[in-house]
Amino acid sequence: MVLAAGGTFAPLAAAVAQQETAERGKPEASQRPPPPGRTGLPLPRFVSLRASEVNLRSGPGTRYPIDWVYRRSGMPVEIIDEFDTWRRIRDWQGTEGWIHQSMVQGRRGILIVGQRRTLKRRPEAEAAGVALLDAGVVGTLERCRDDWCEIAAGGYSGWLQRSGFYGLYPGEKLE
Repeated sequence: MVLAAGGTFAPLAAAVAQQETAERGKPEASQRPPPPGRTGLPLPRFVSLRASEVNLRSGPGTRYPIDWVYRRSGMPVEIIDEFDTWRRIRDWQGTEGWIHQSMVQGRRGILIVGQRRTLKRRPEAEAAGVALLDAGVVGTLERCRDDWCEIAAGGYSGWLQRSGFYGLYPGEKLE
């Protein structure tokens, strides 16, 4: 180690100045993408259940007890953590647990929440209805435009306001 004249450690001072400069150029925390998990994919992220029967366990492995069994293929869940081949998920009610990675797929699903929703022909409030979707209906998320998302459910395709379903983050863009 070499001390510079004046008693400061020159390389350390330079590194601190460099870091401060880099910090000023970084986007605000709300603009940054979520940190990646072990797979390199962002956490949290939405996926959907691949199988029609999925065991939710209390821990990441088959030695942990089954707390819940999901019986809805395509249902959206949020991956909030990763451990080896196990994914910690959260469902629309806030229930958390672990499932094996083979039980989820990247295809985005939606779950109608709250009350019955009208699937619209176009992404406009005054557009004609295509179908009525009851709470609990599971569908597929195709893309989103502003406050409207194109979905497919029960053999119908159309547009829903993003506030009418679970499976998408506020402000998230999906092309």
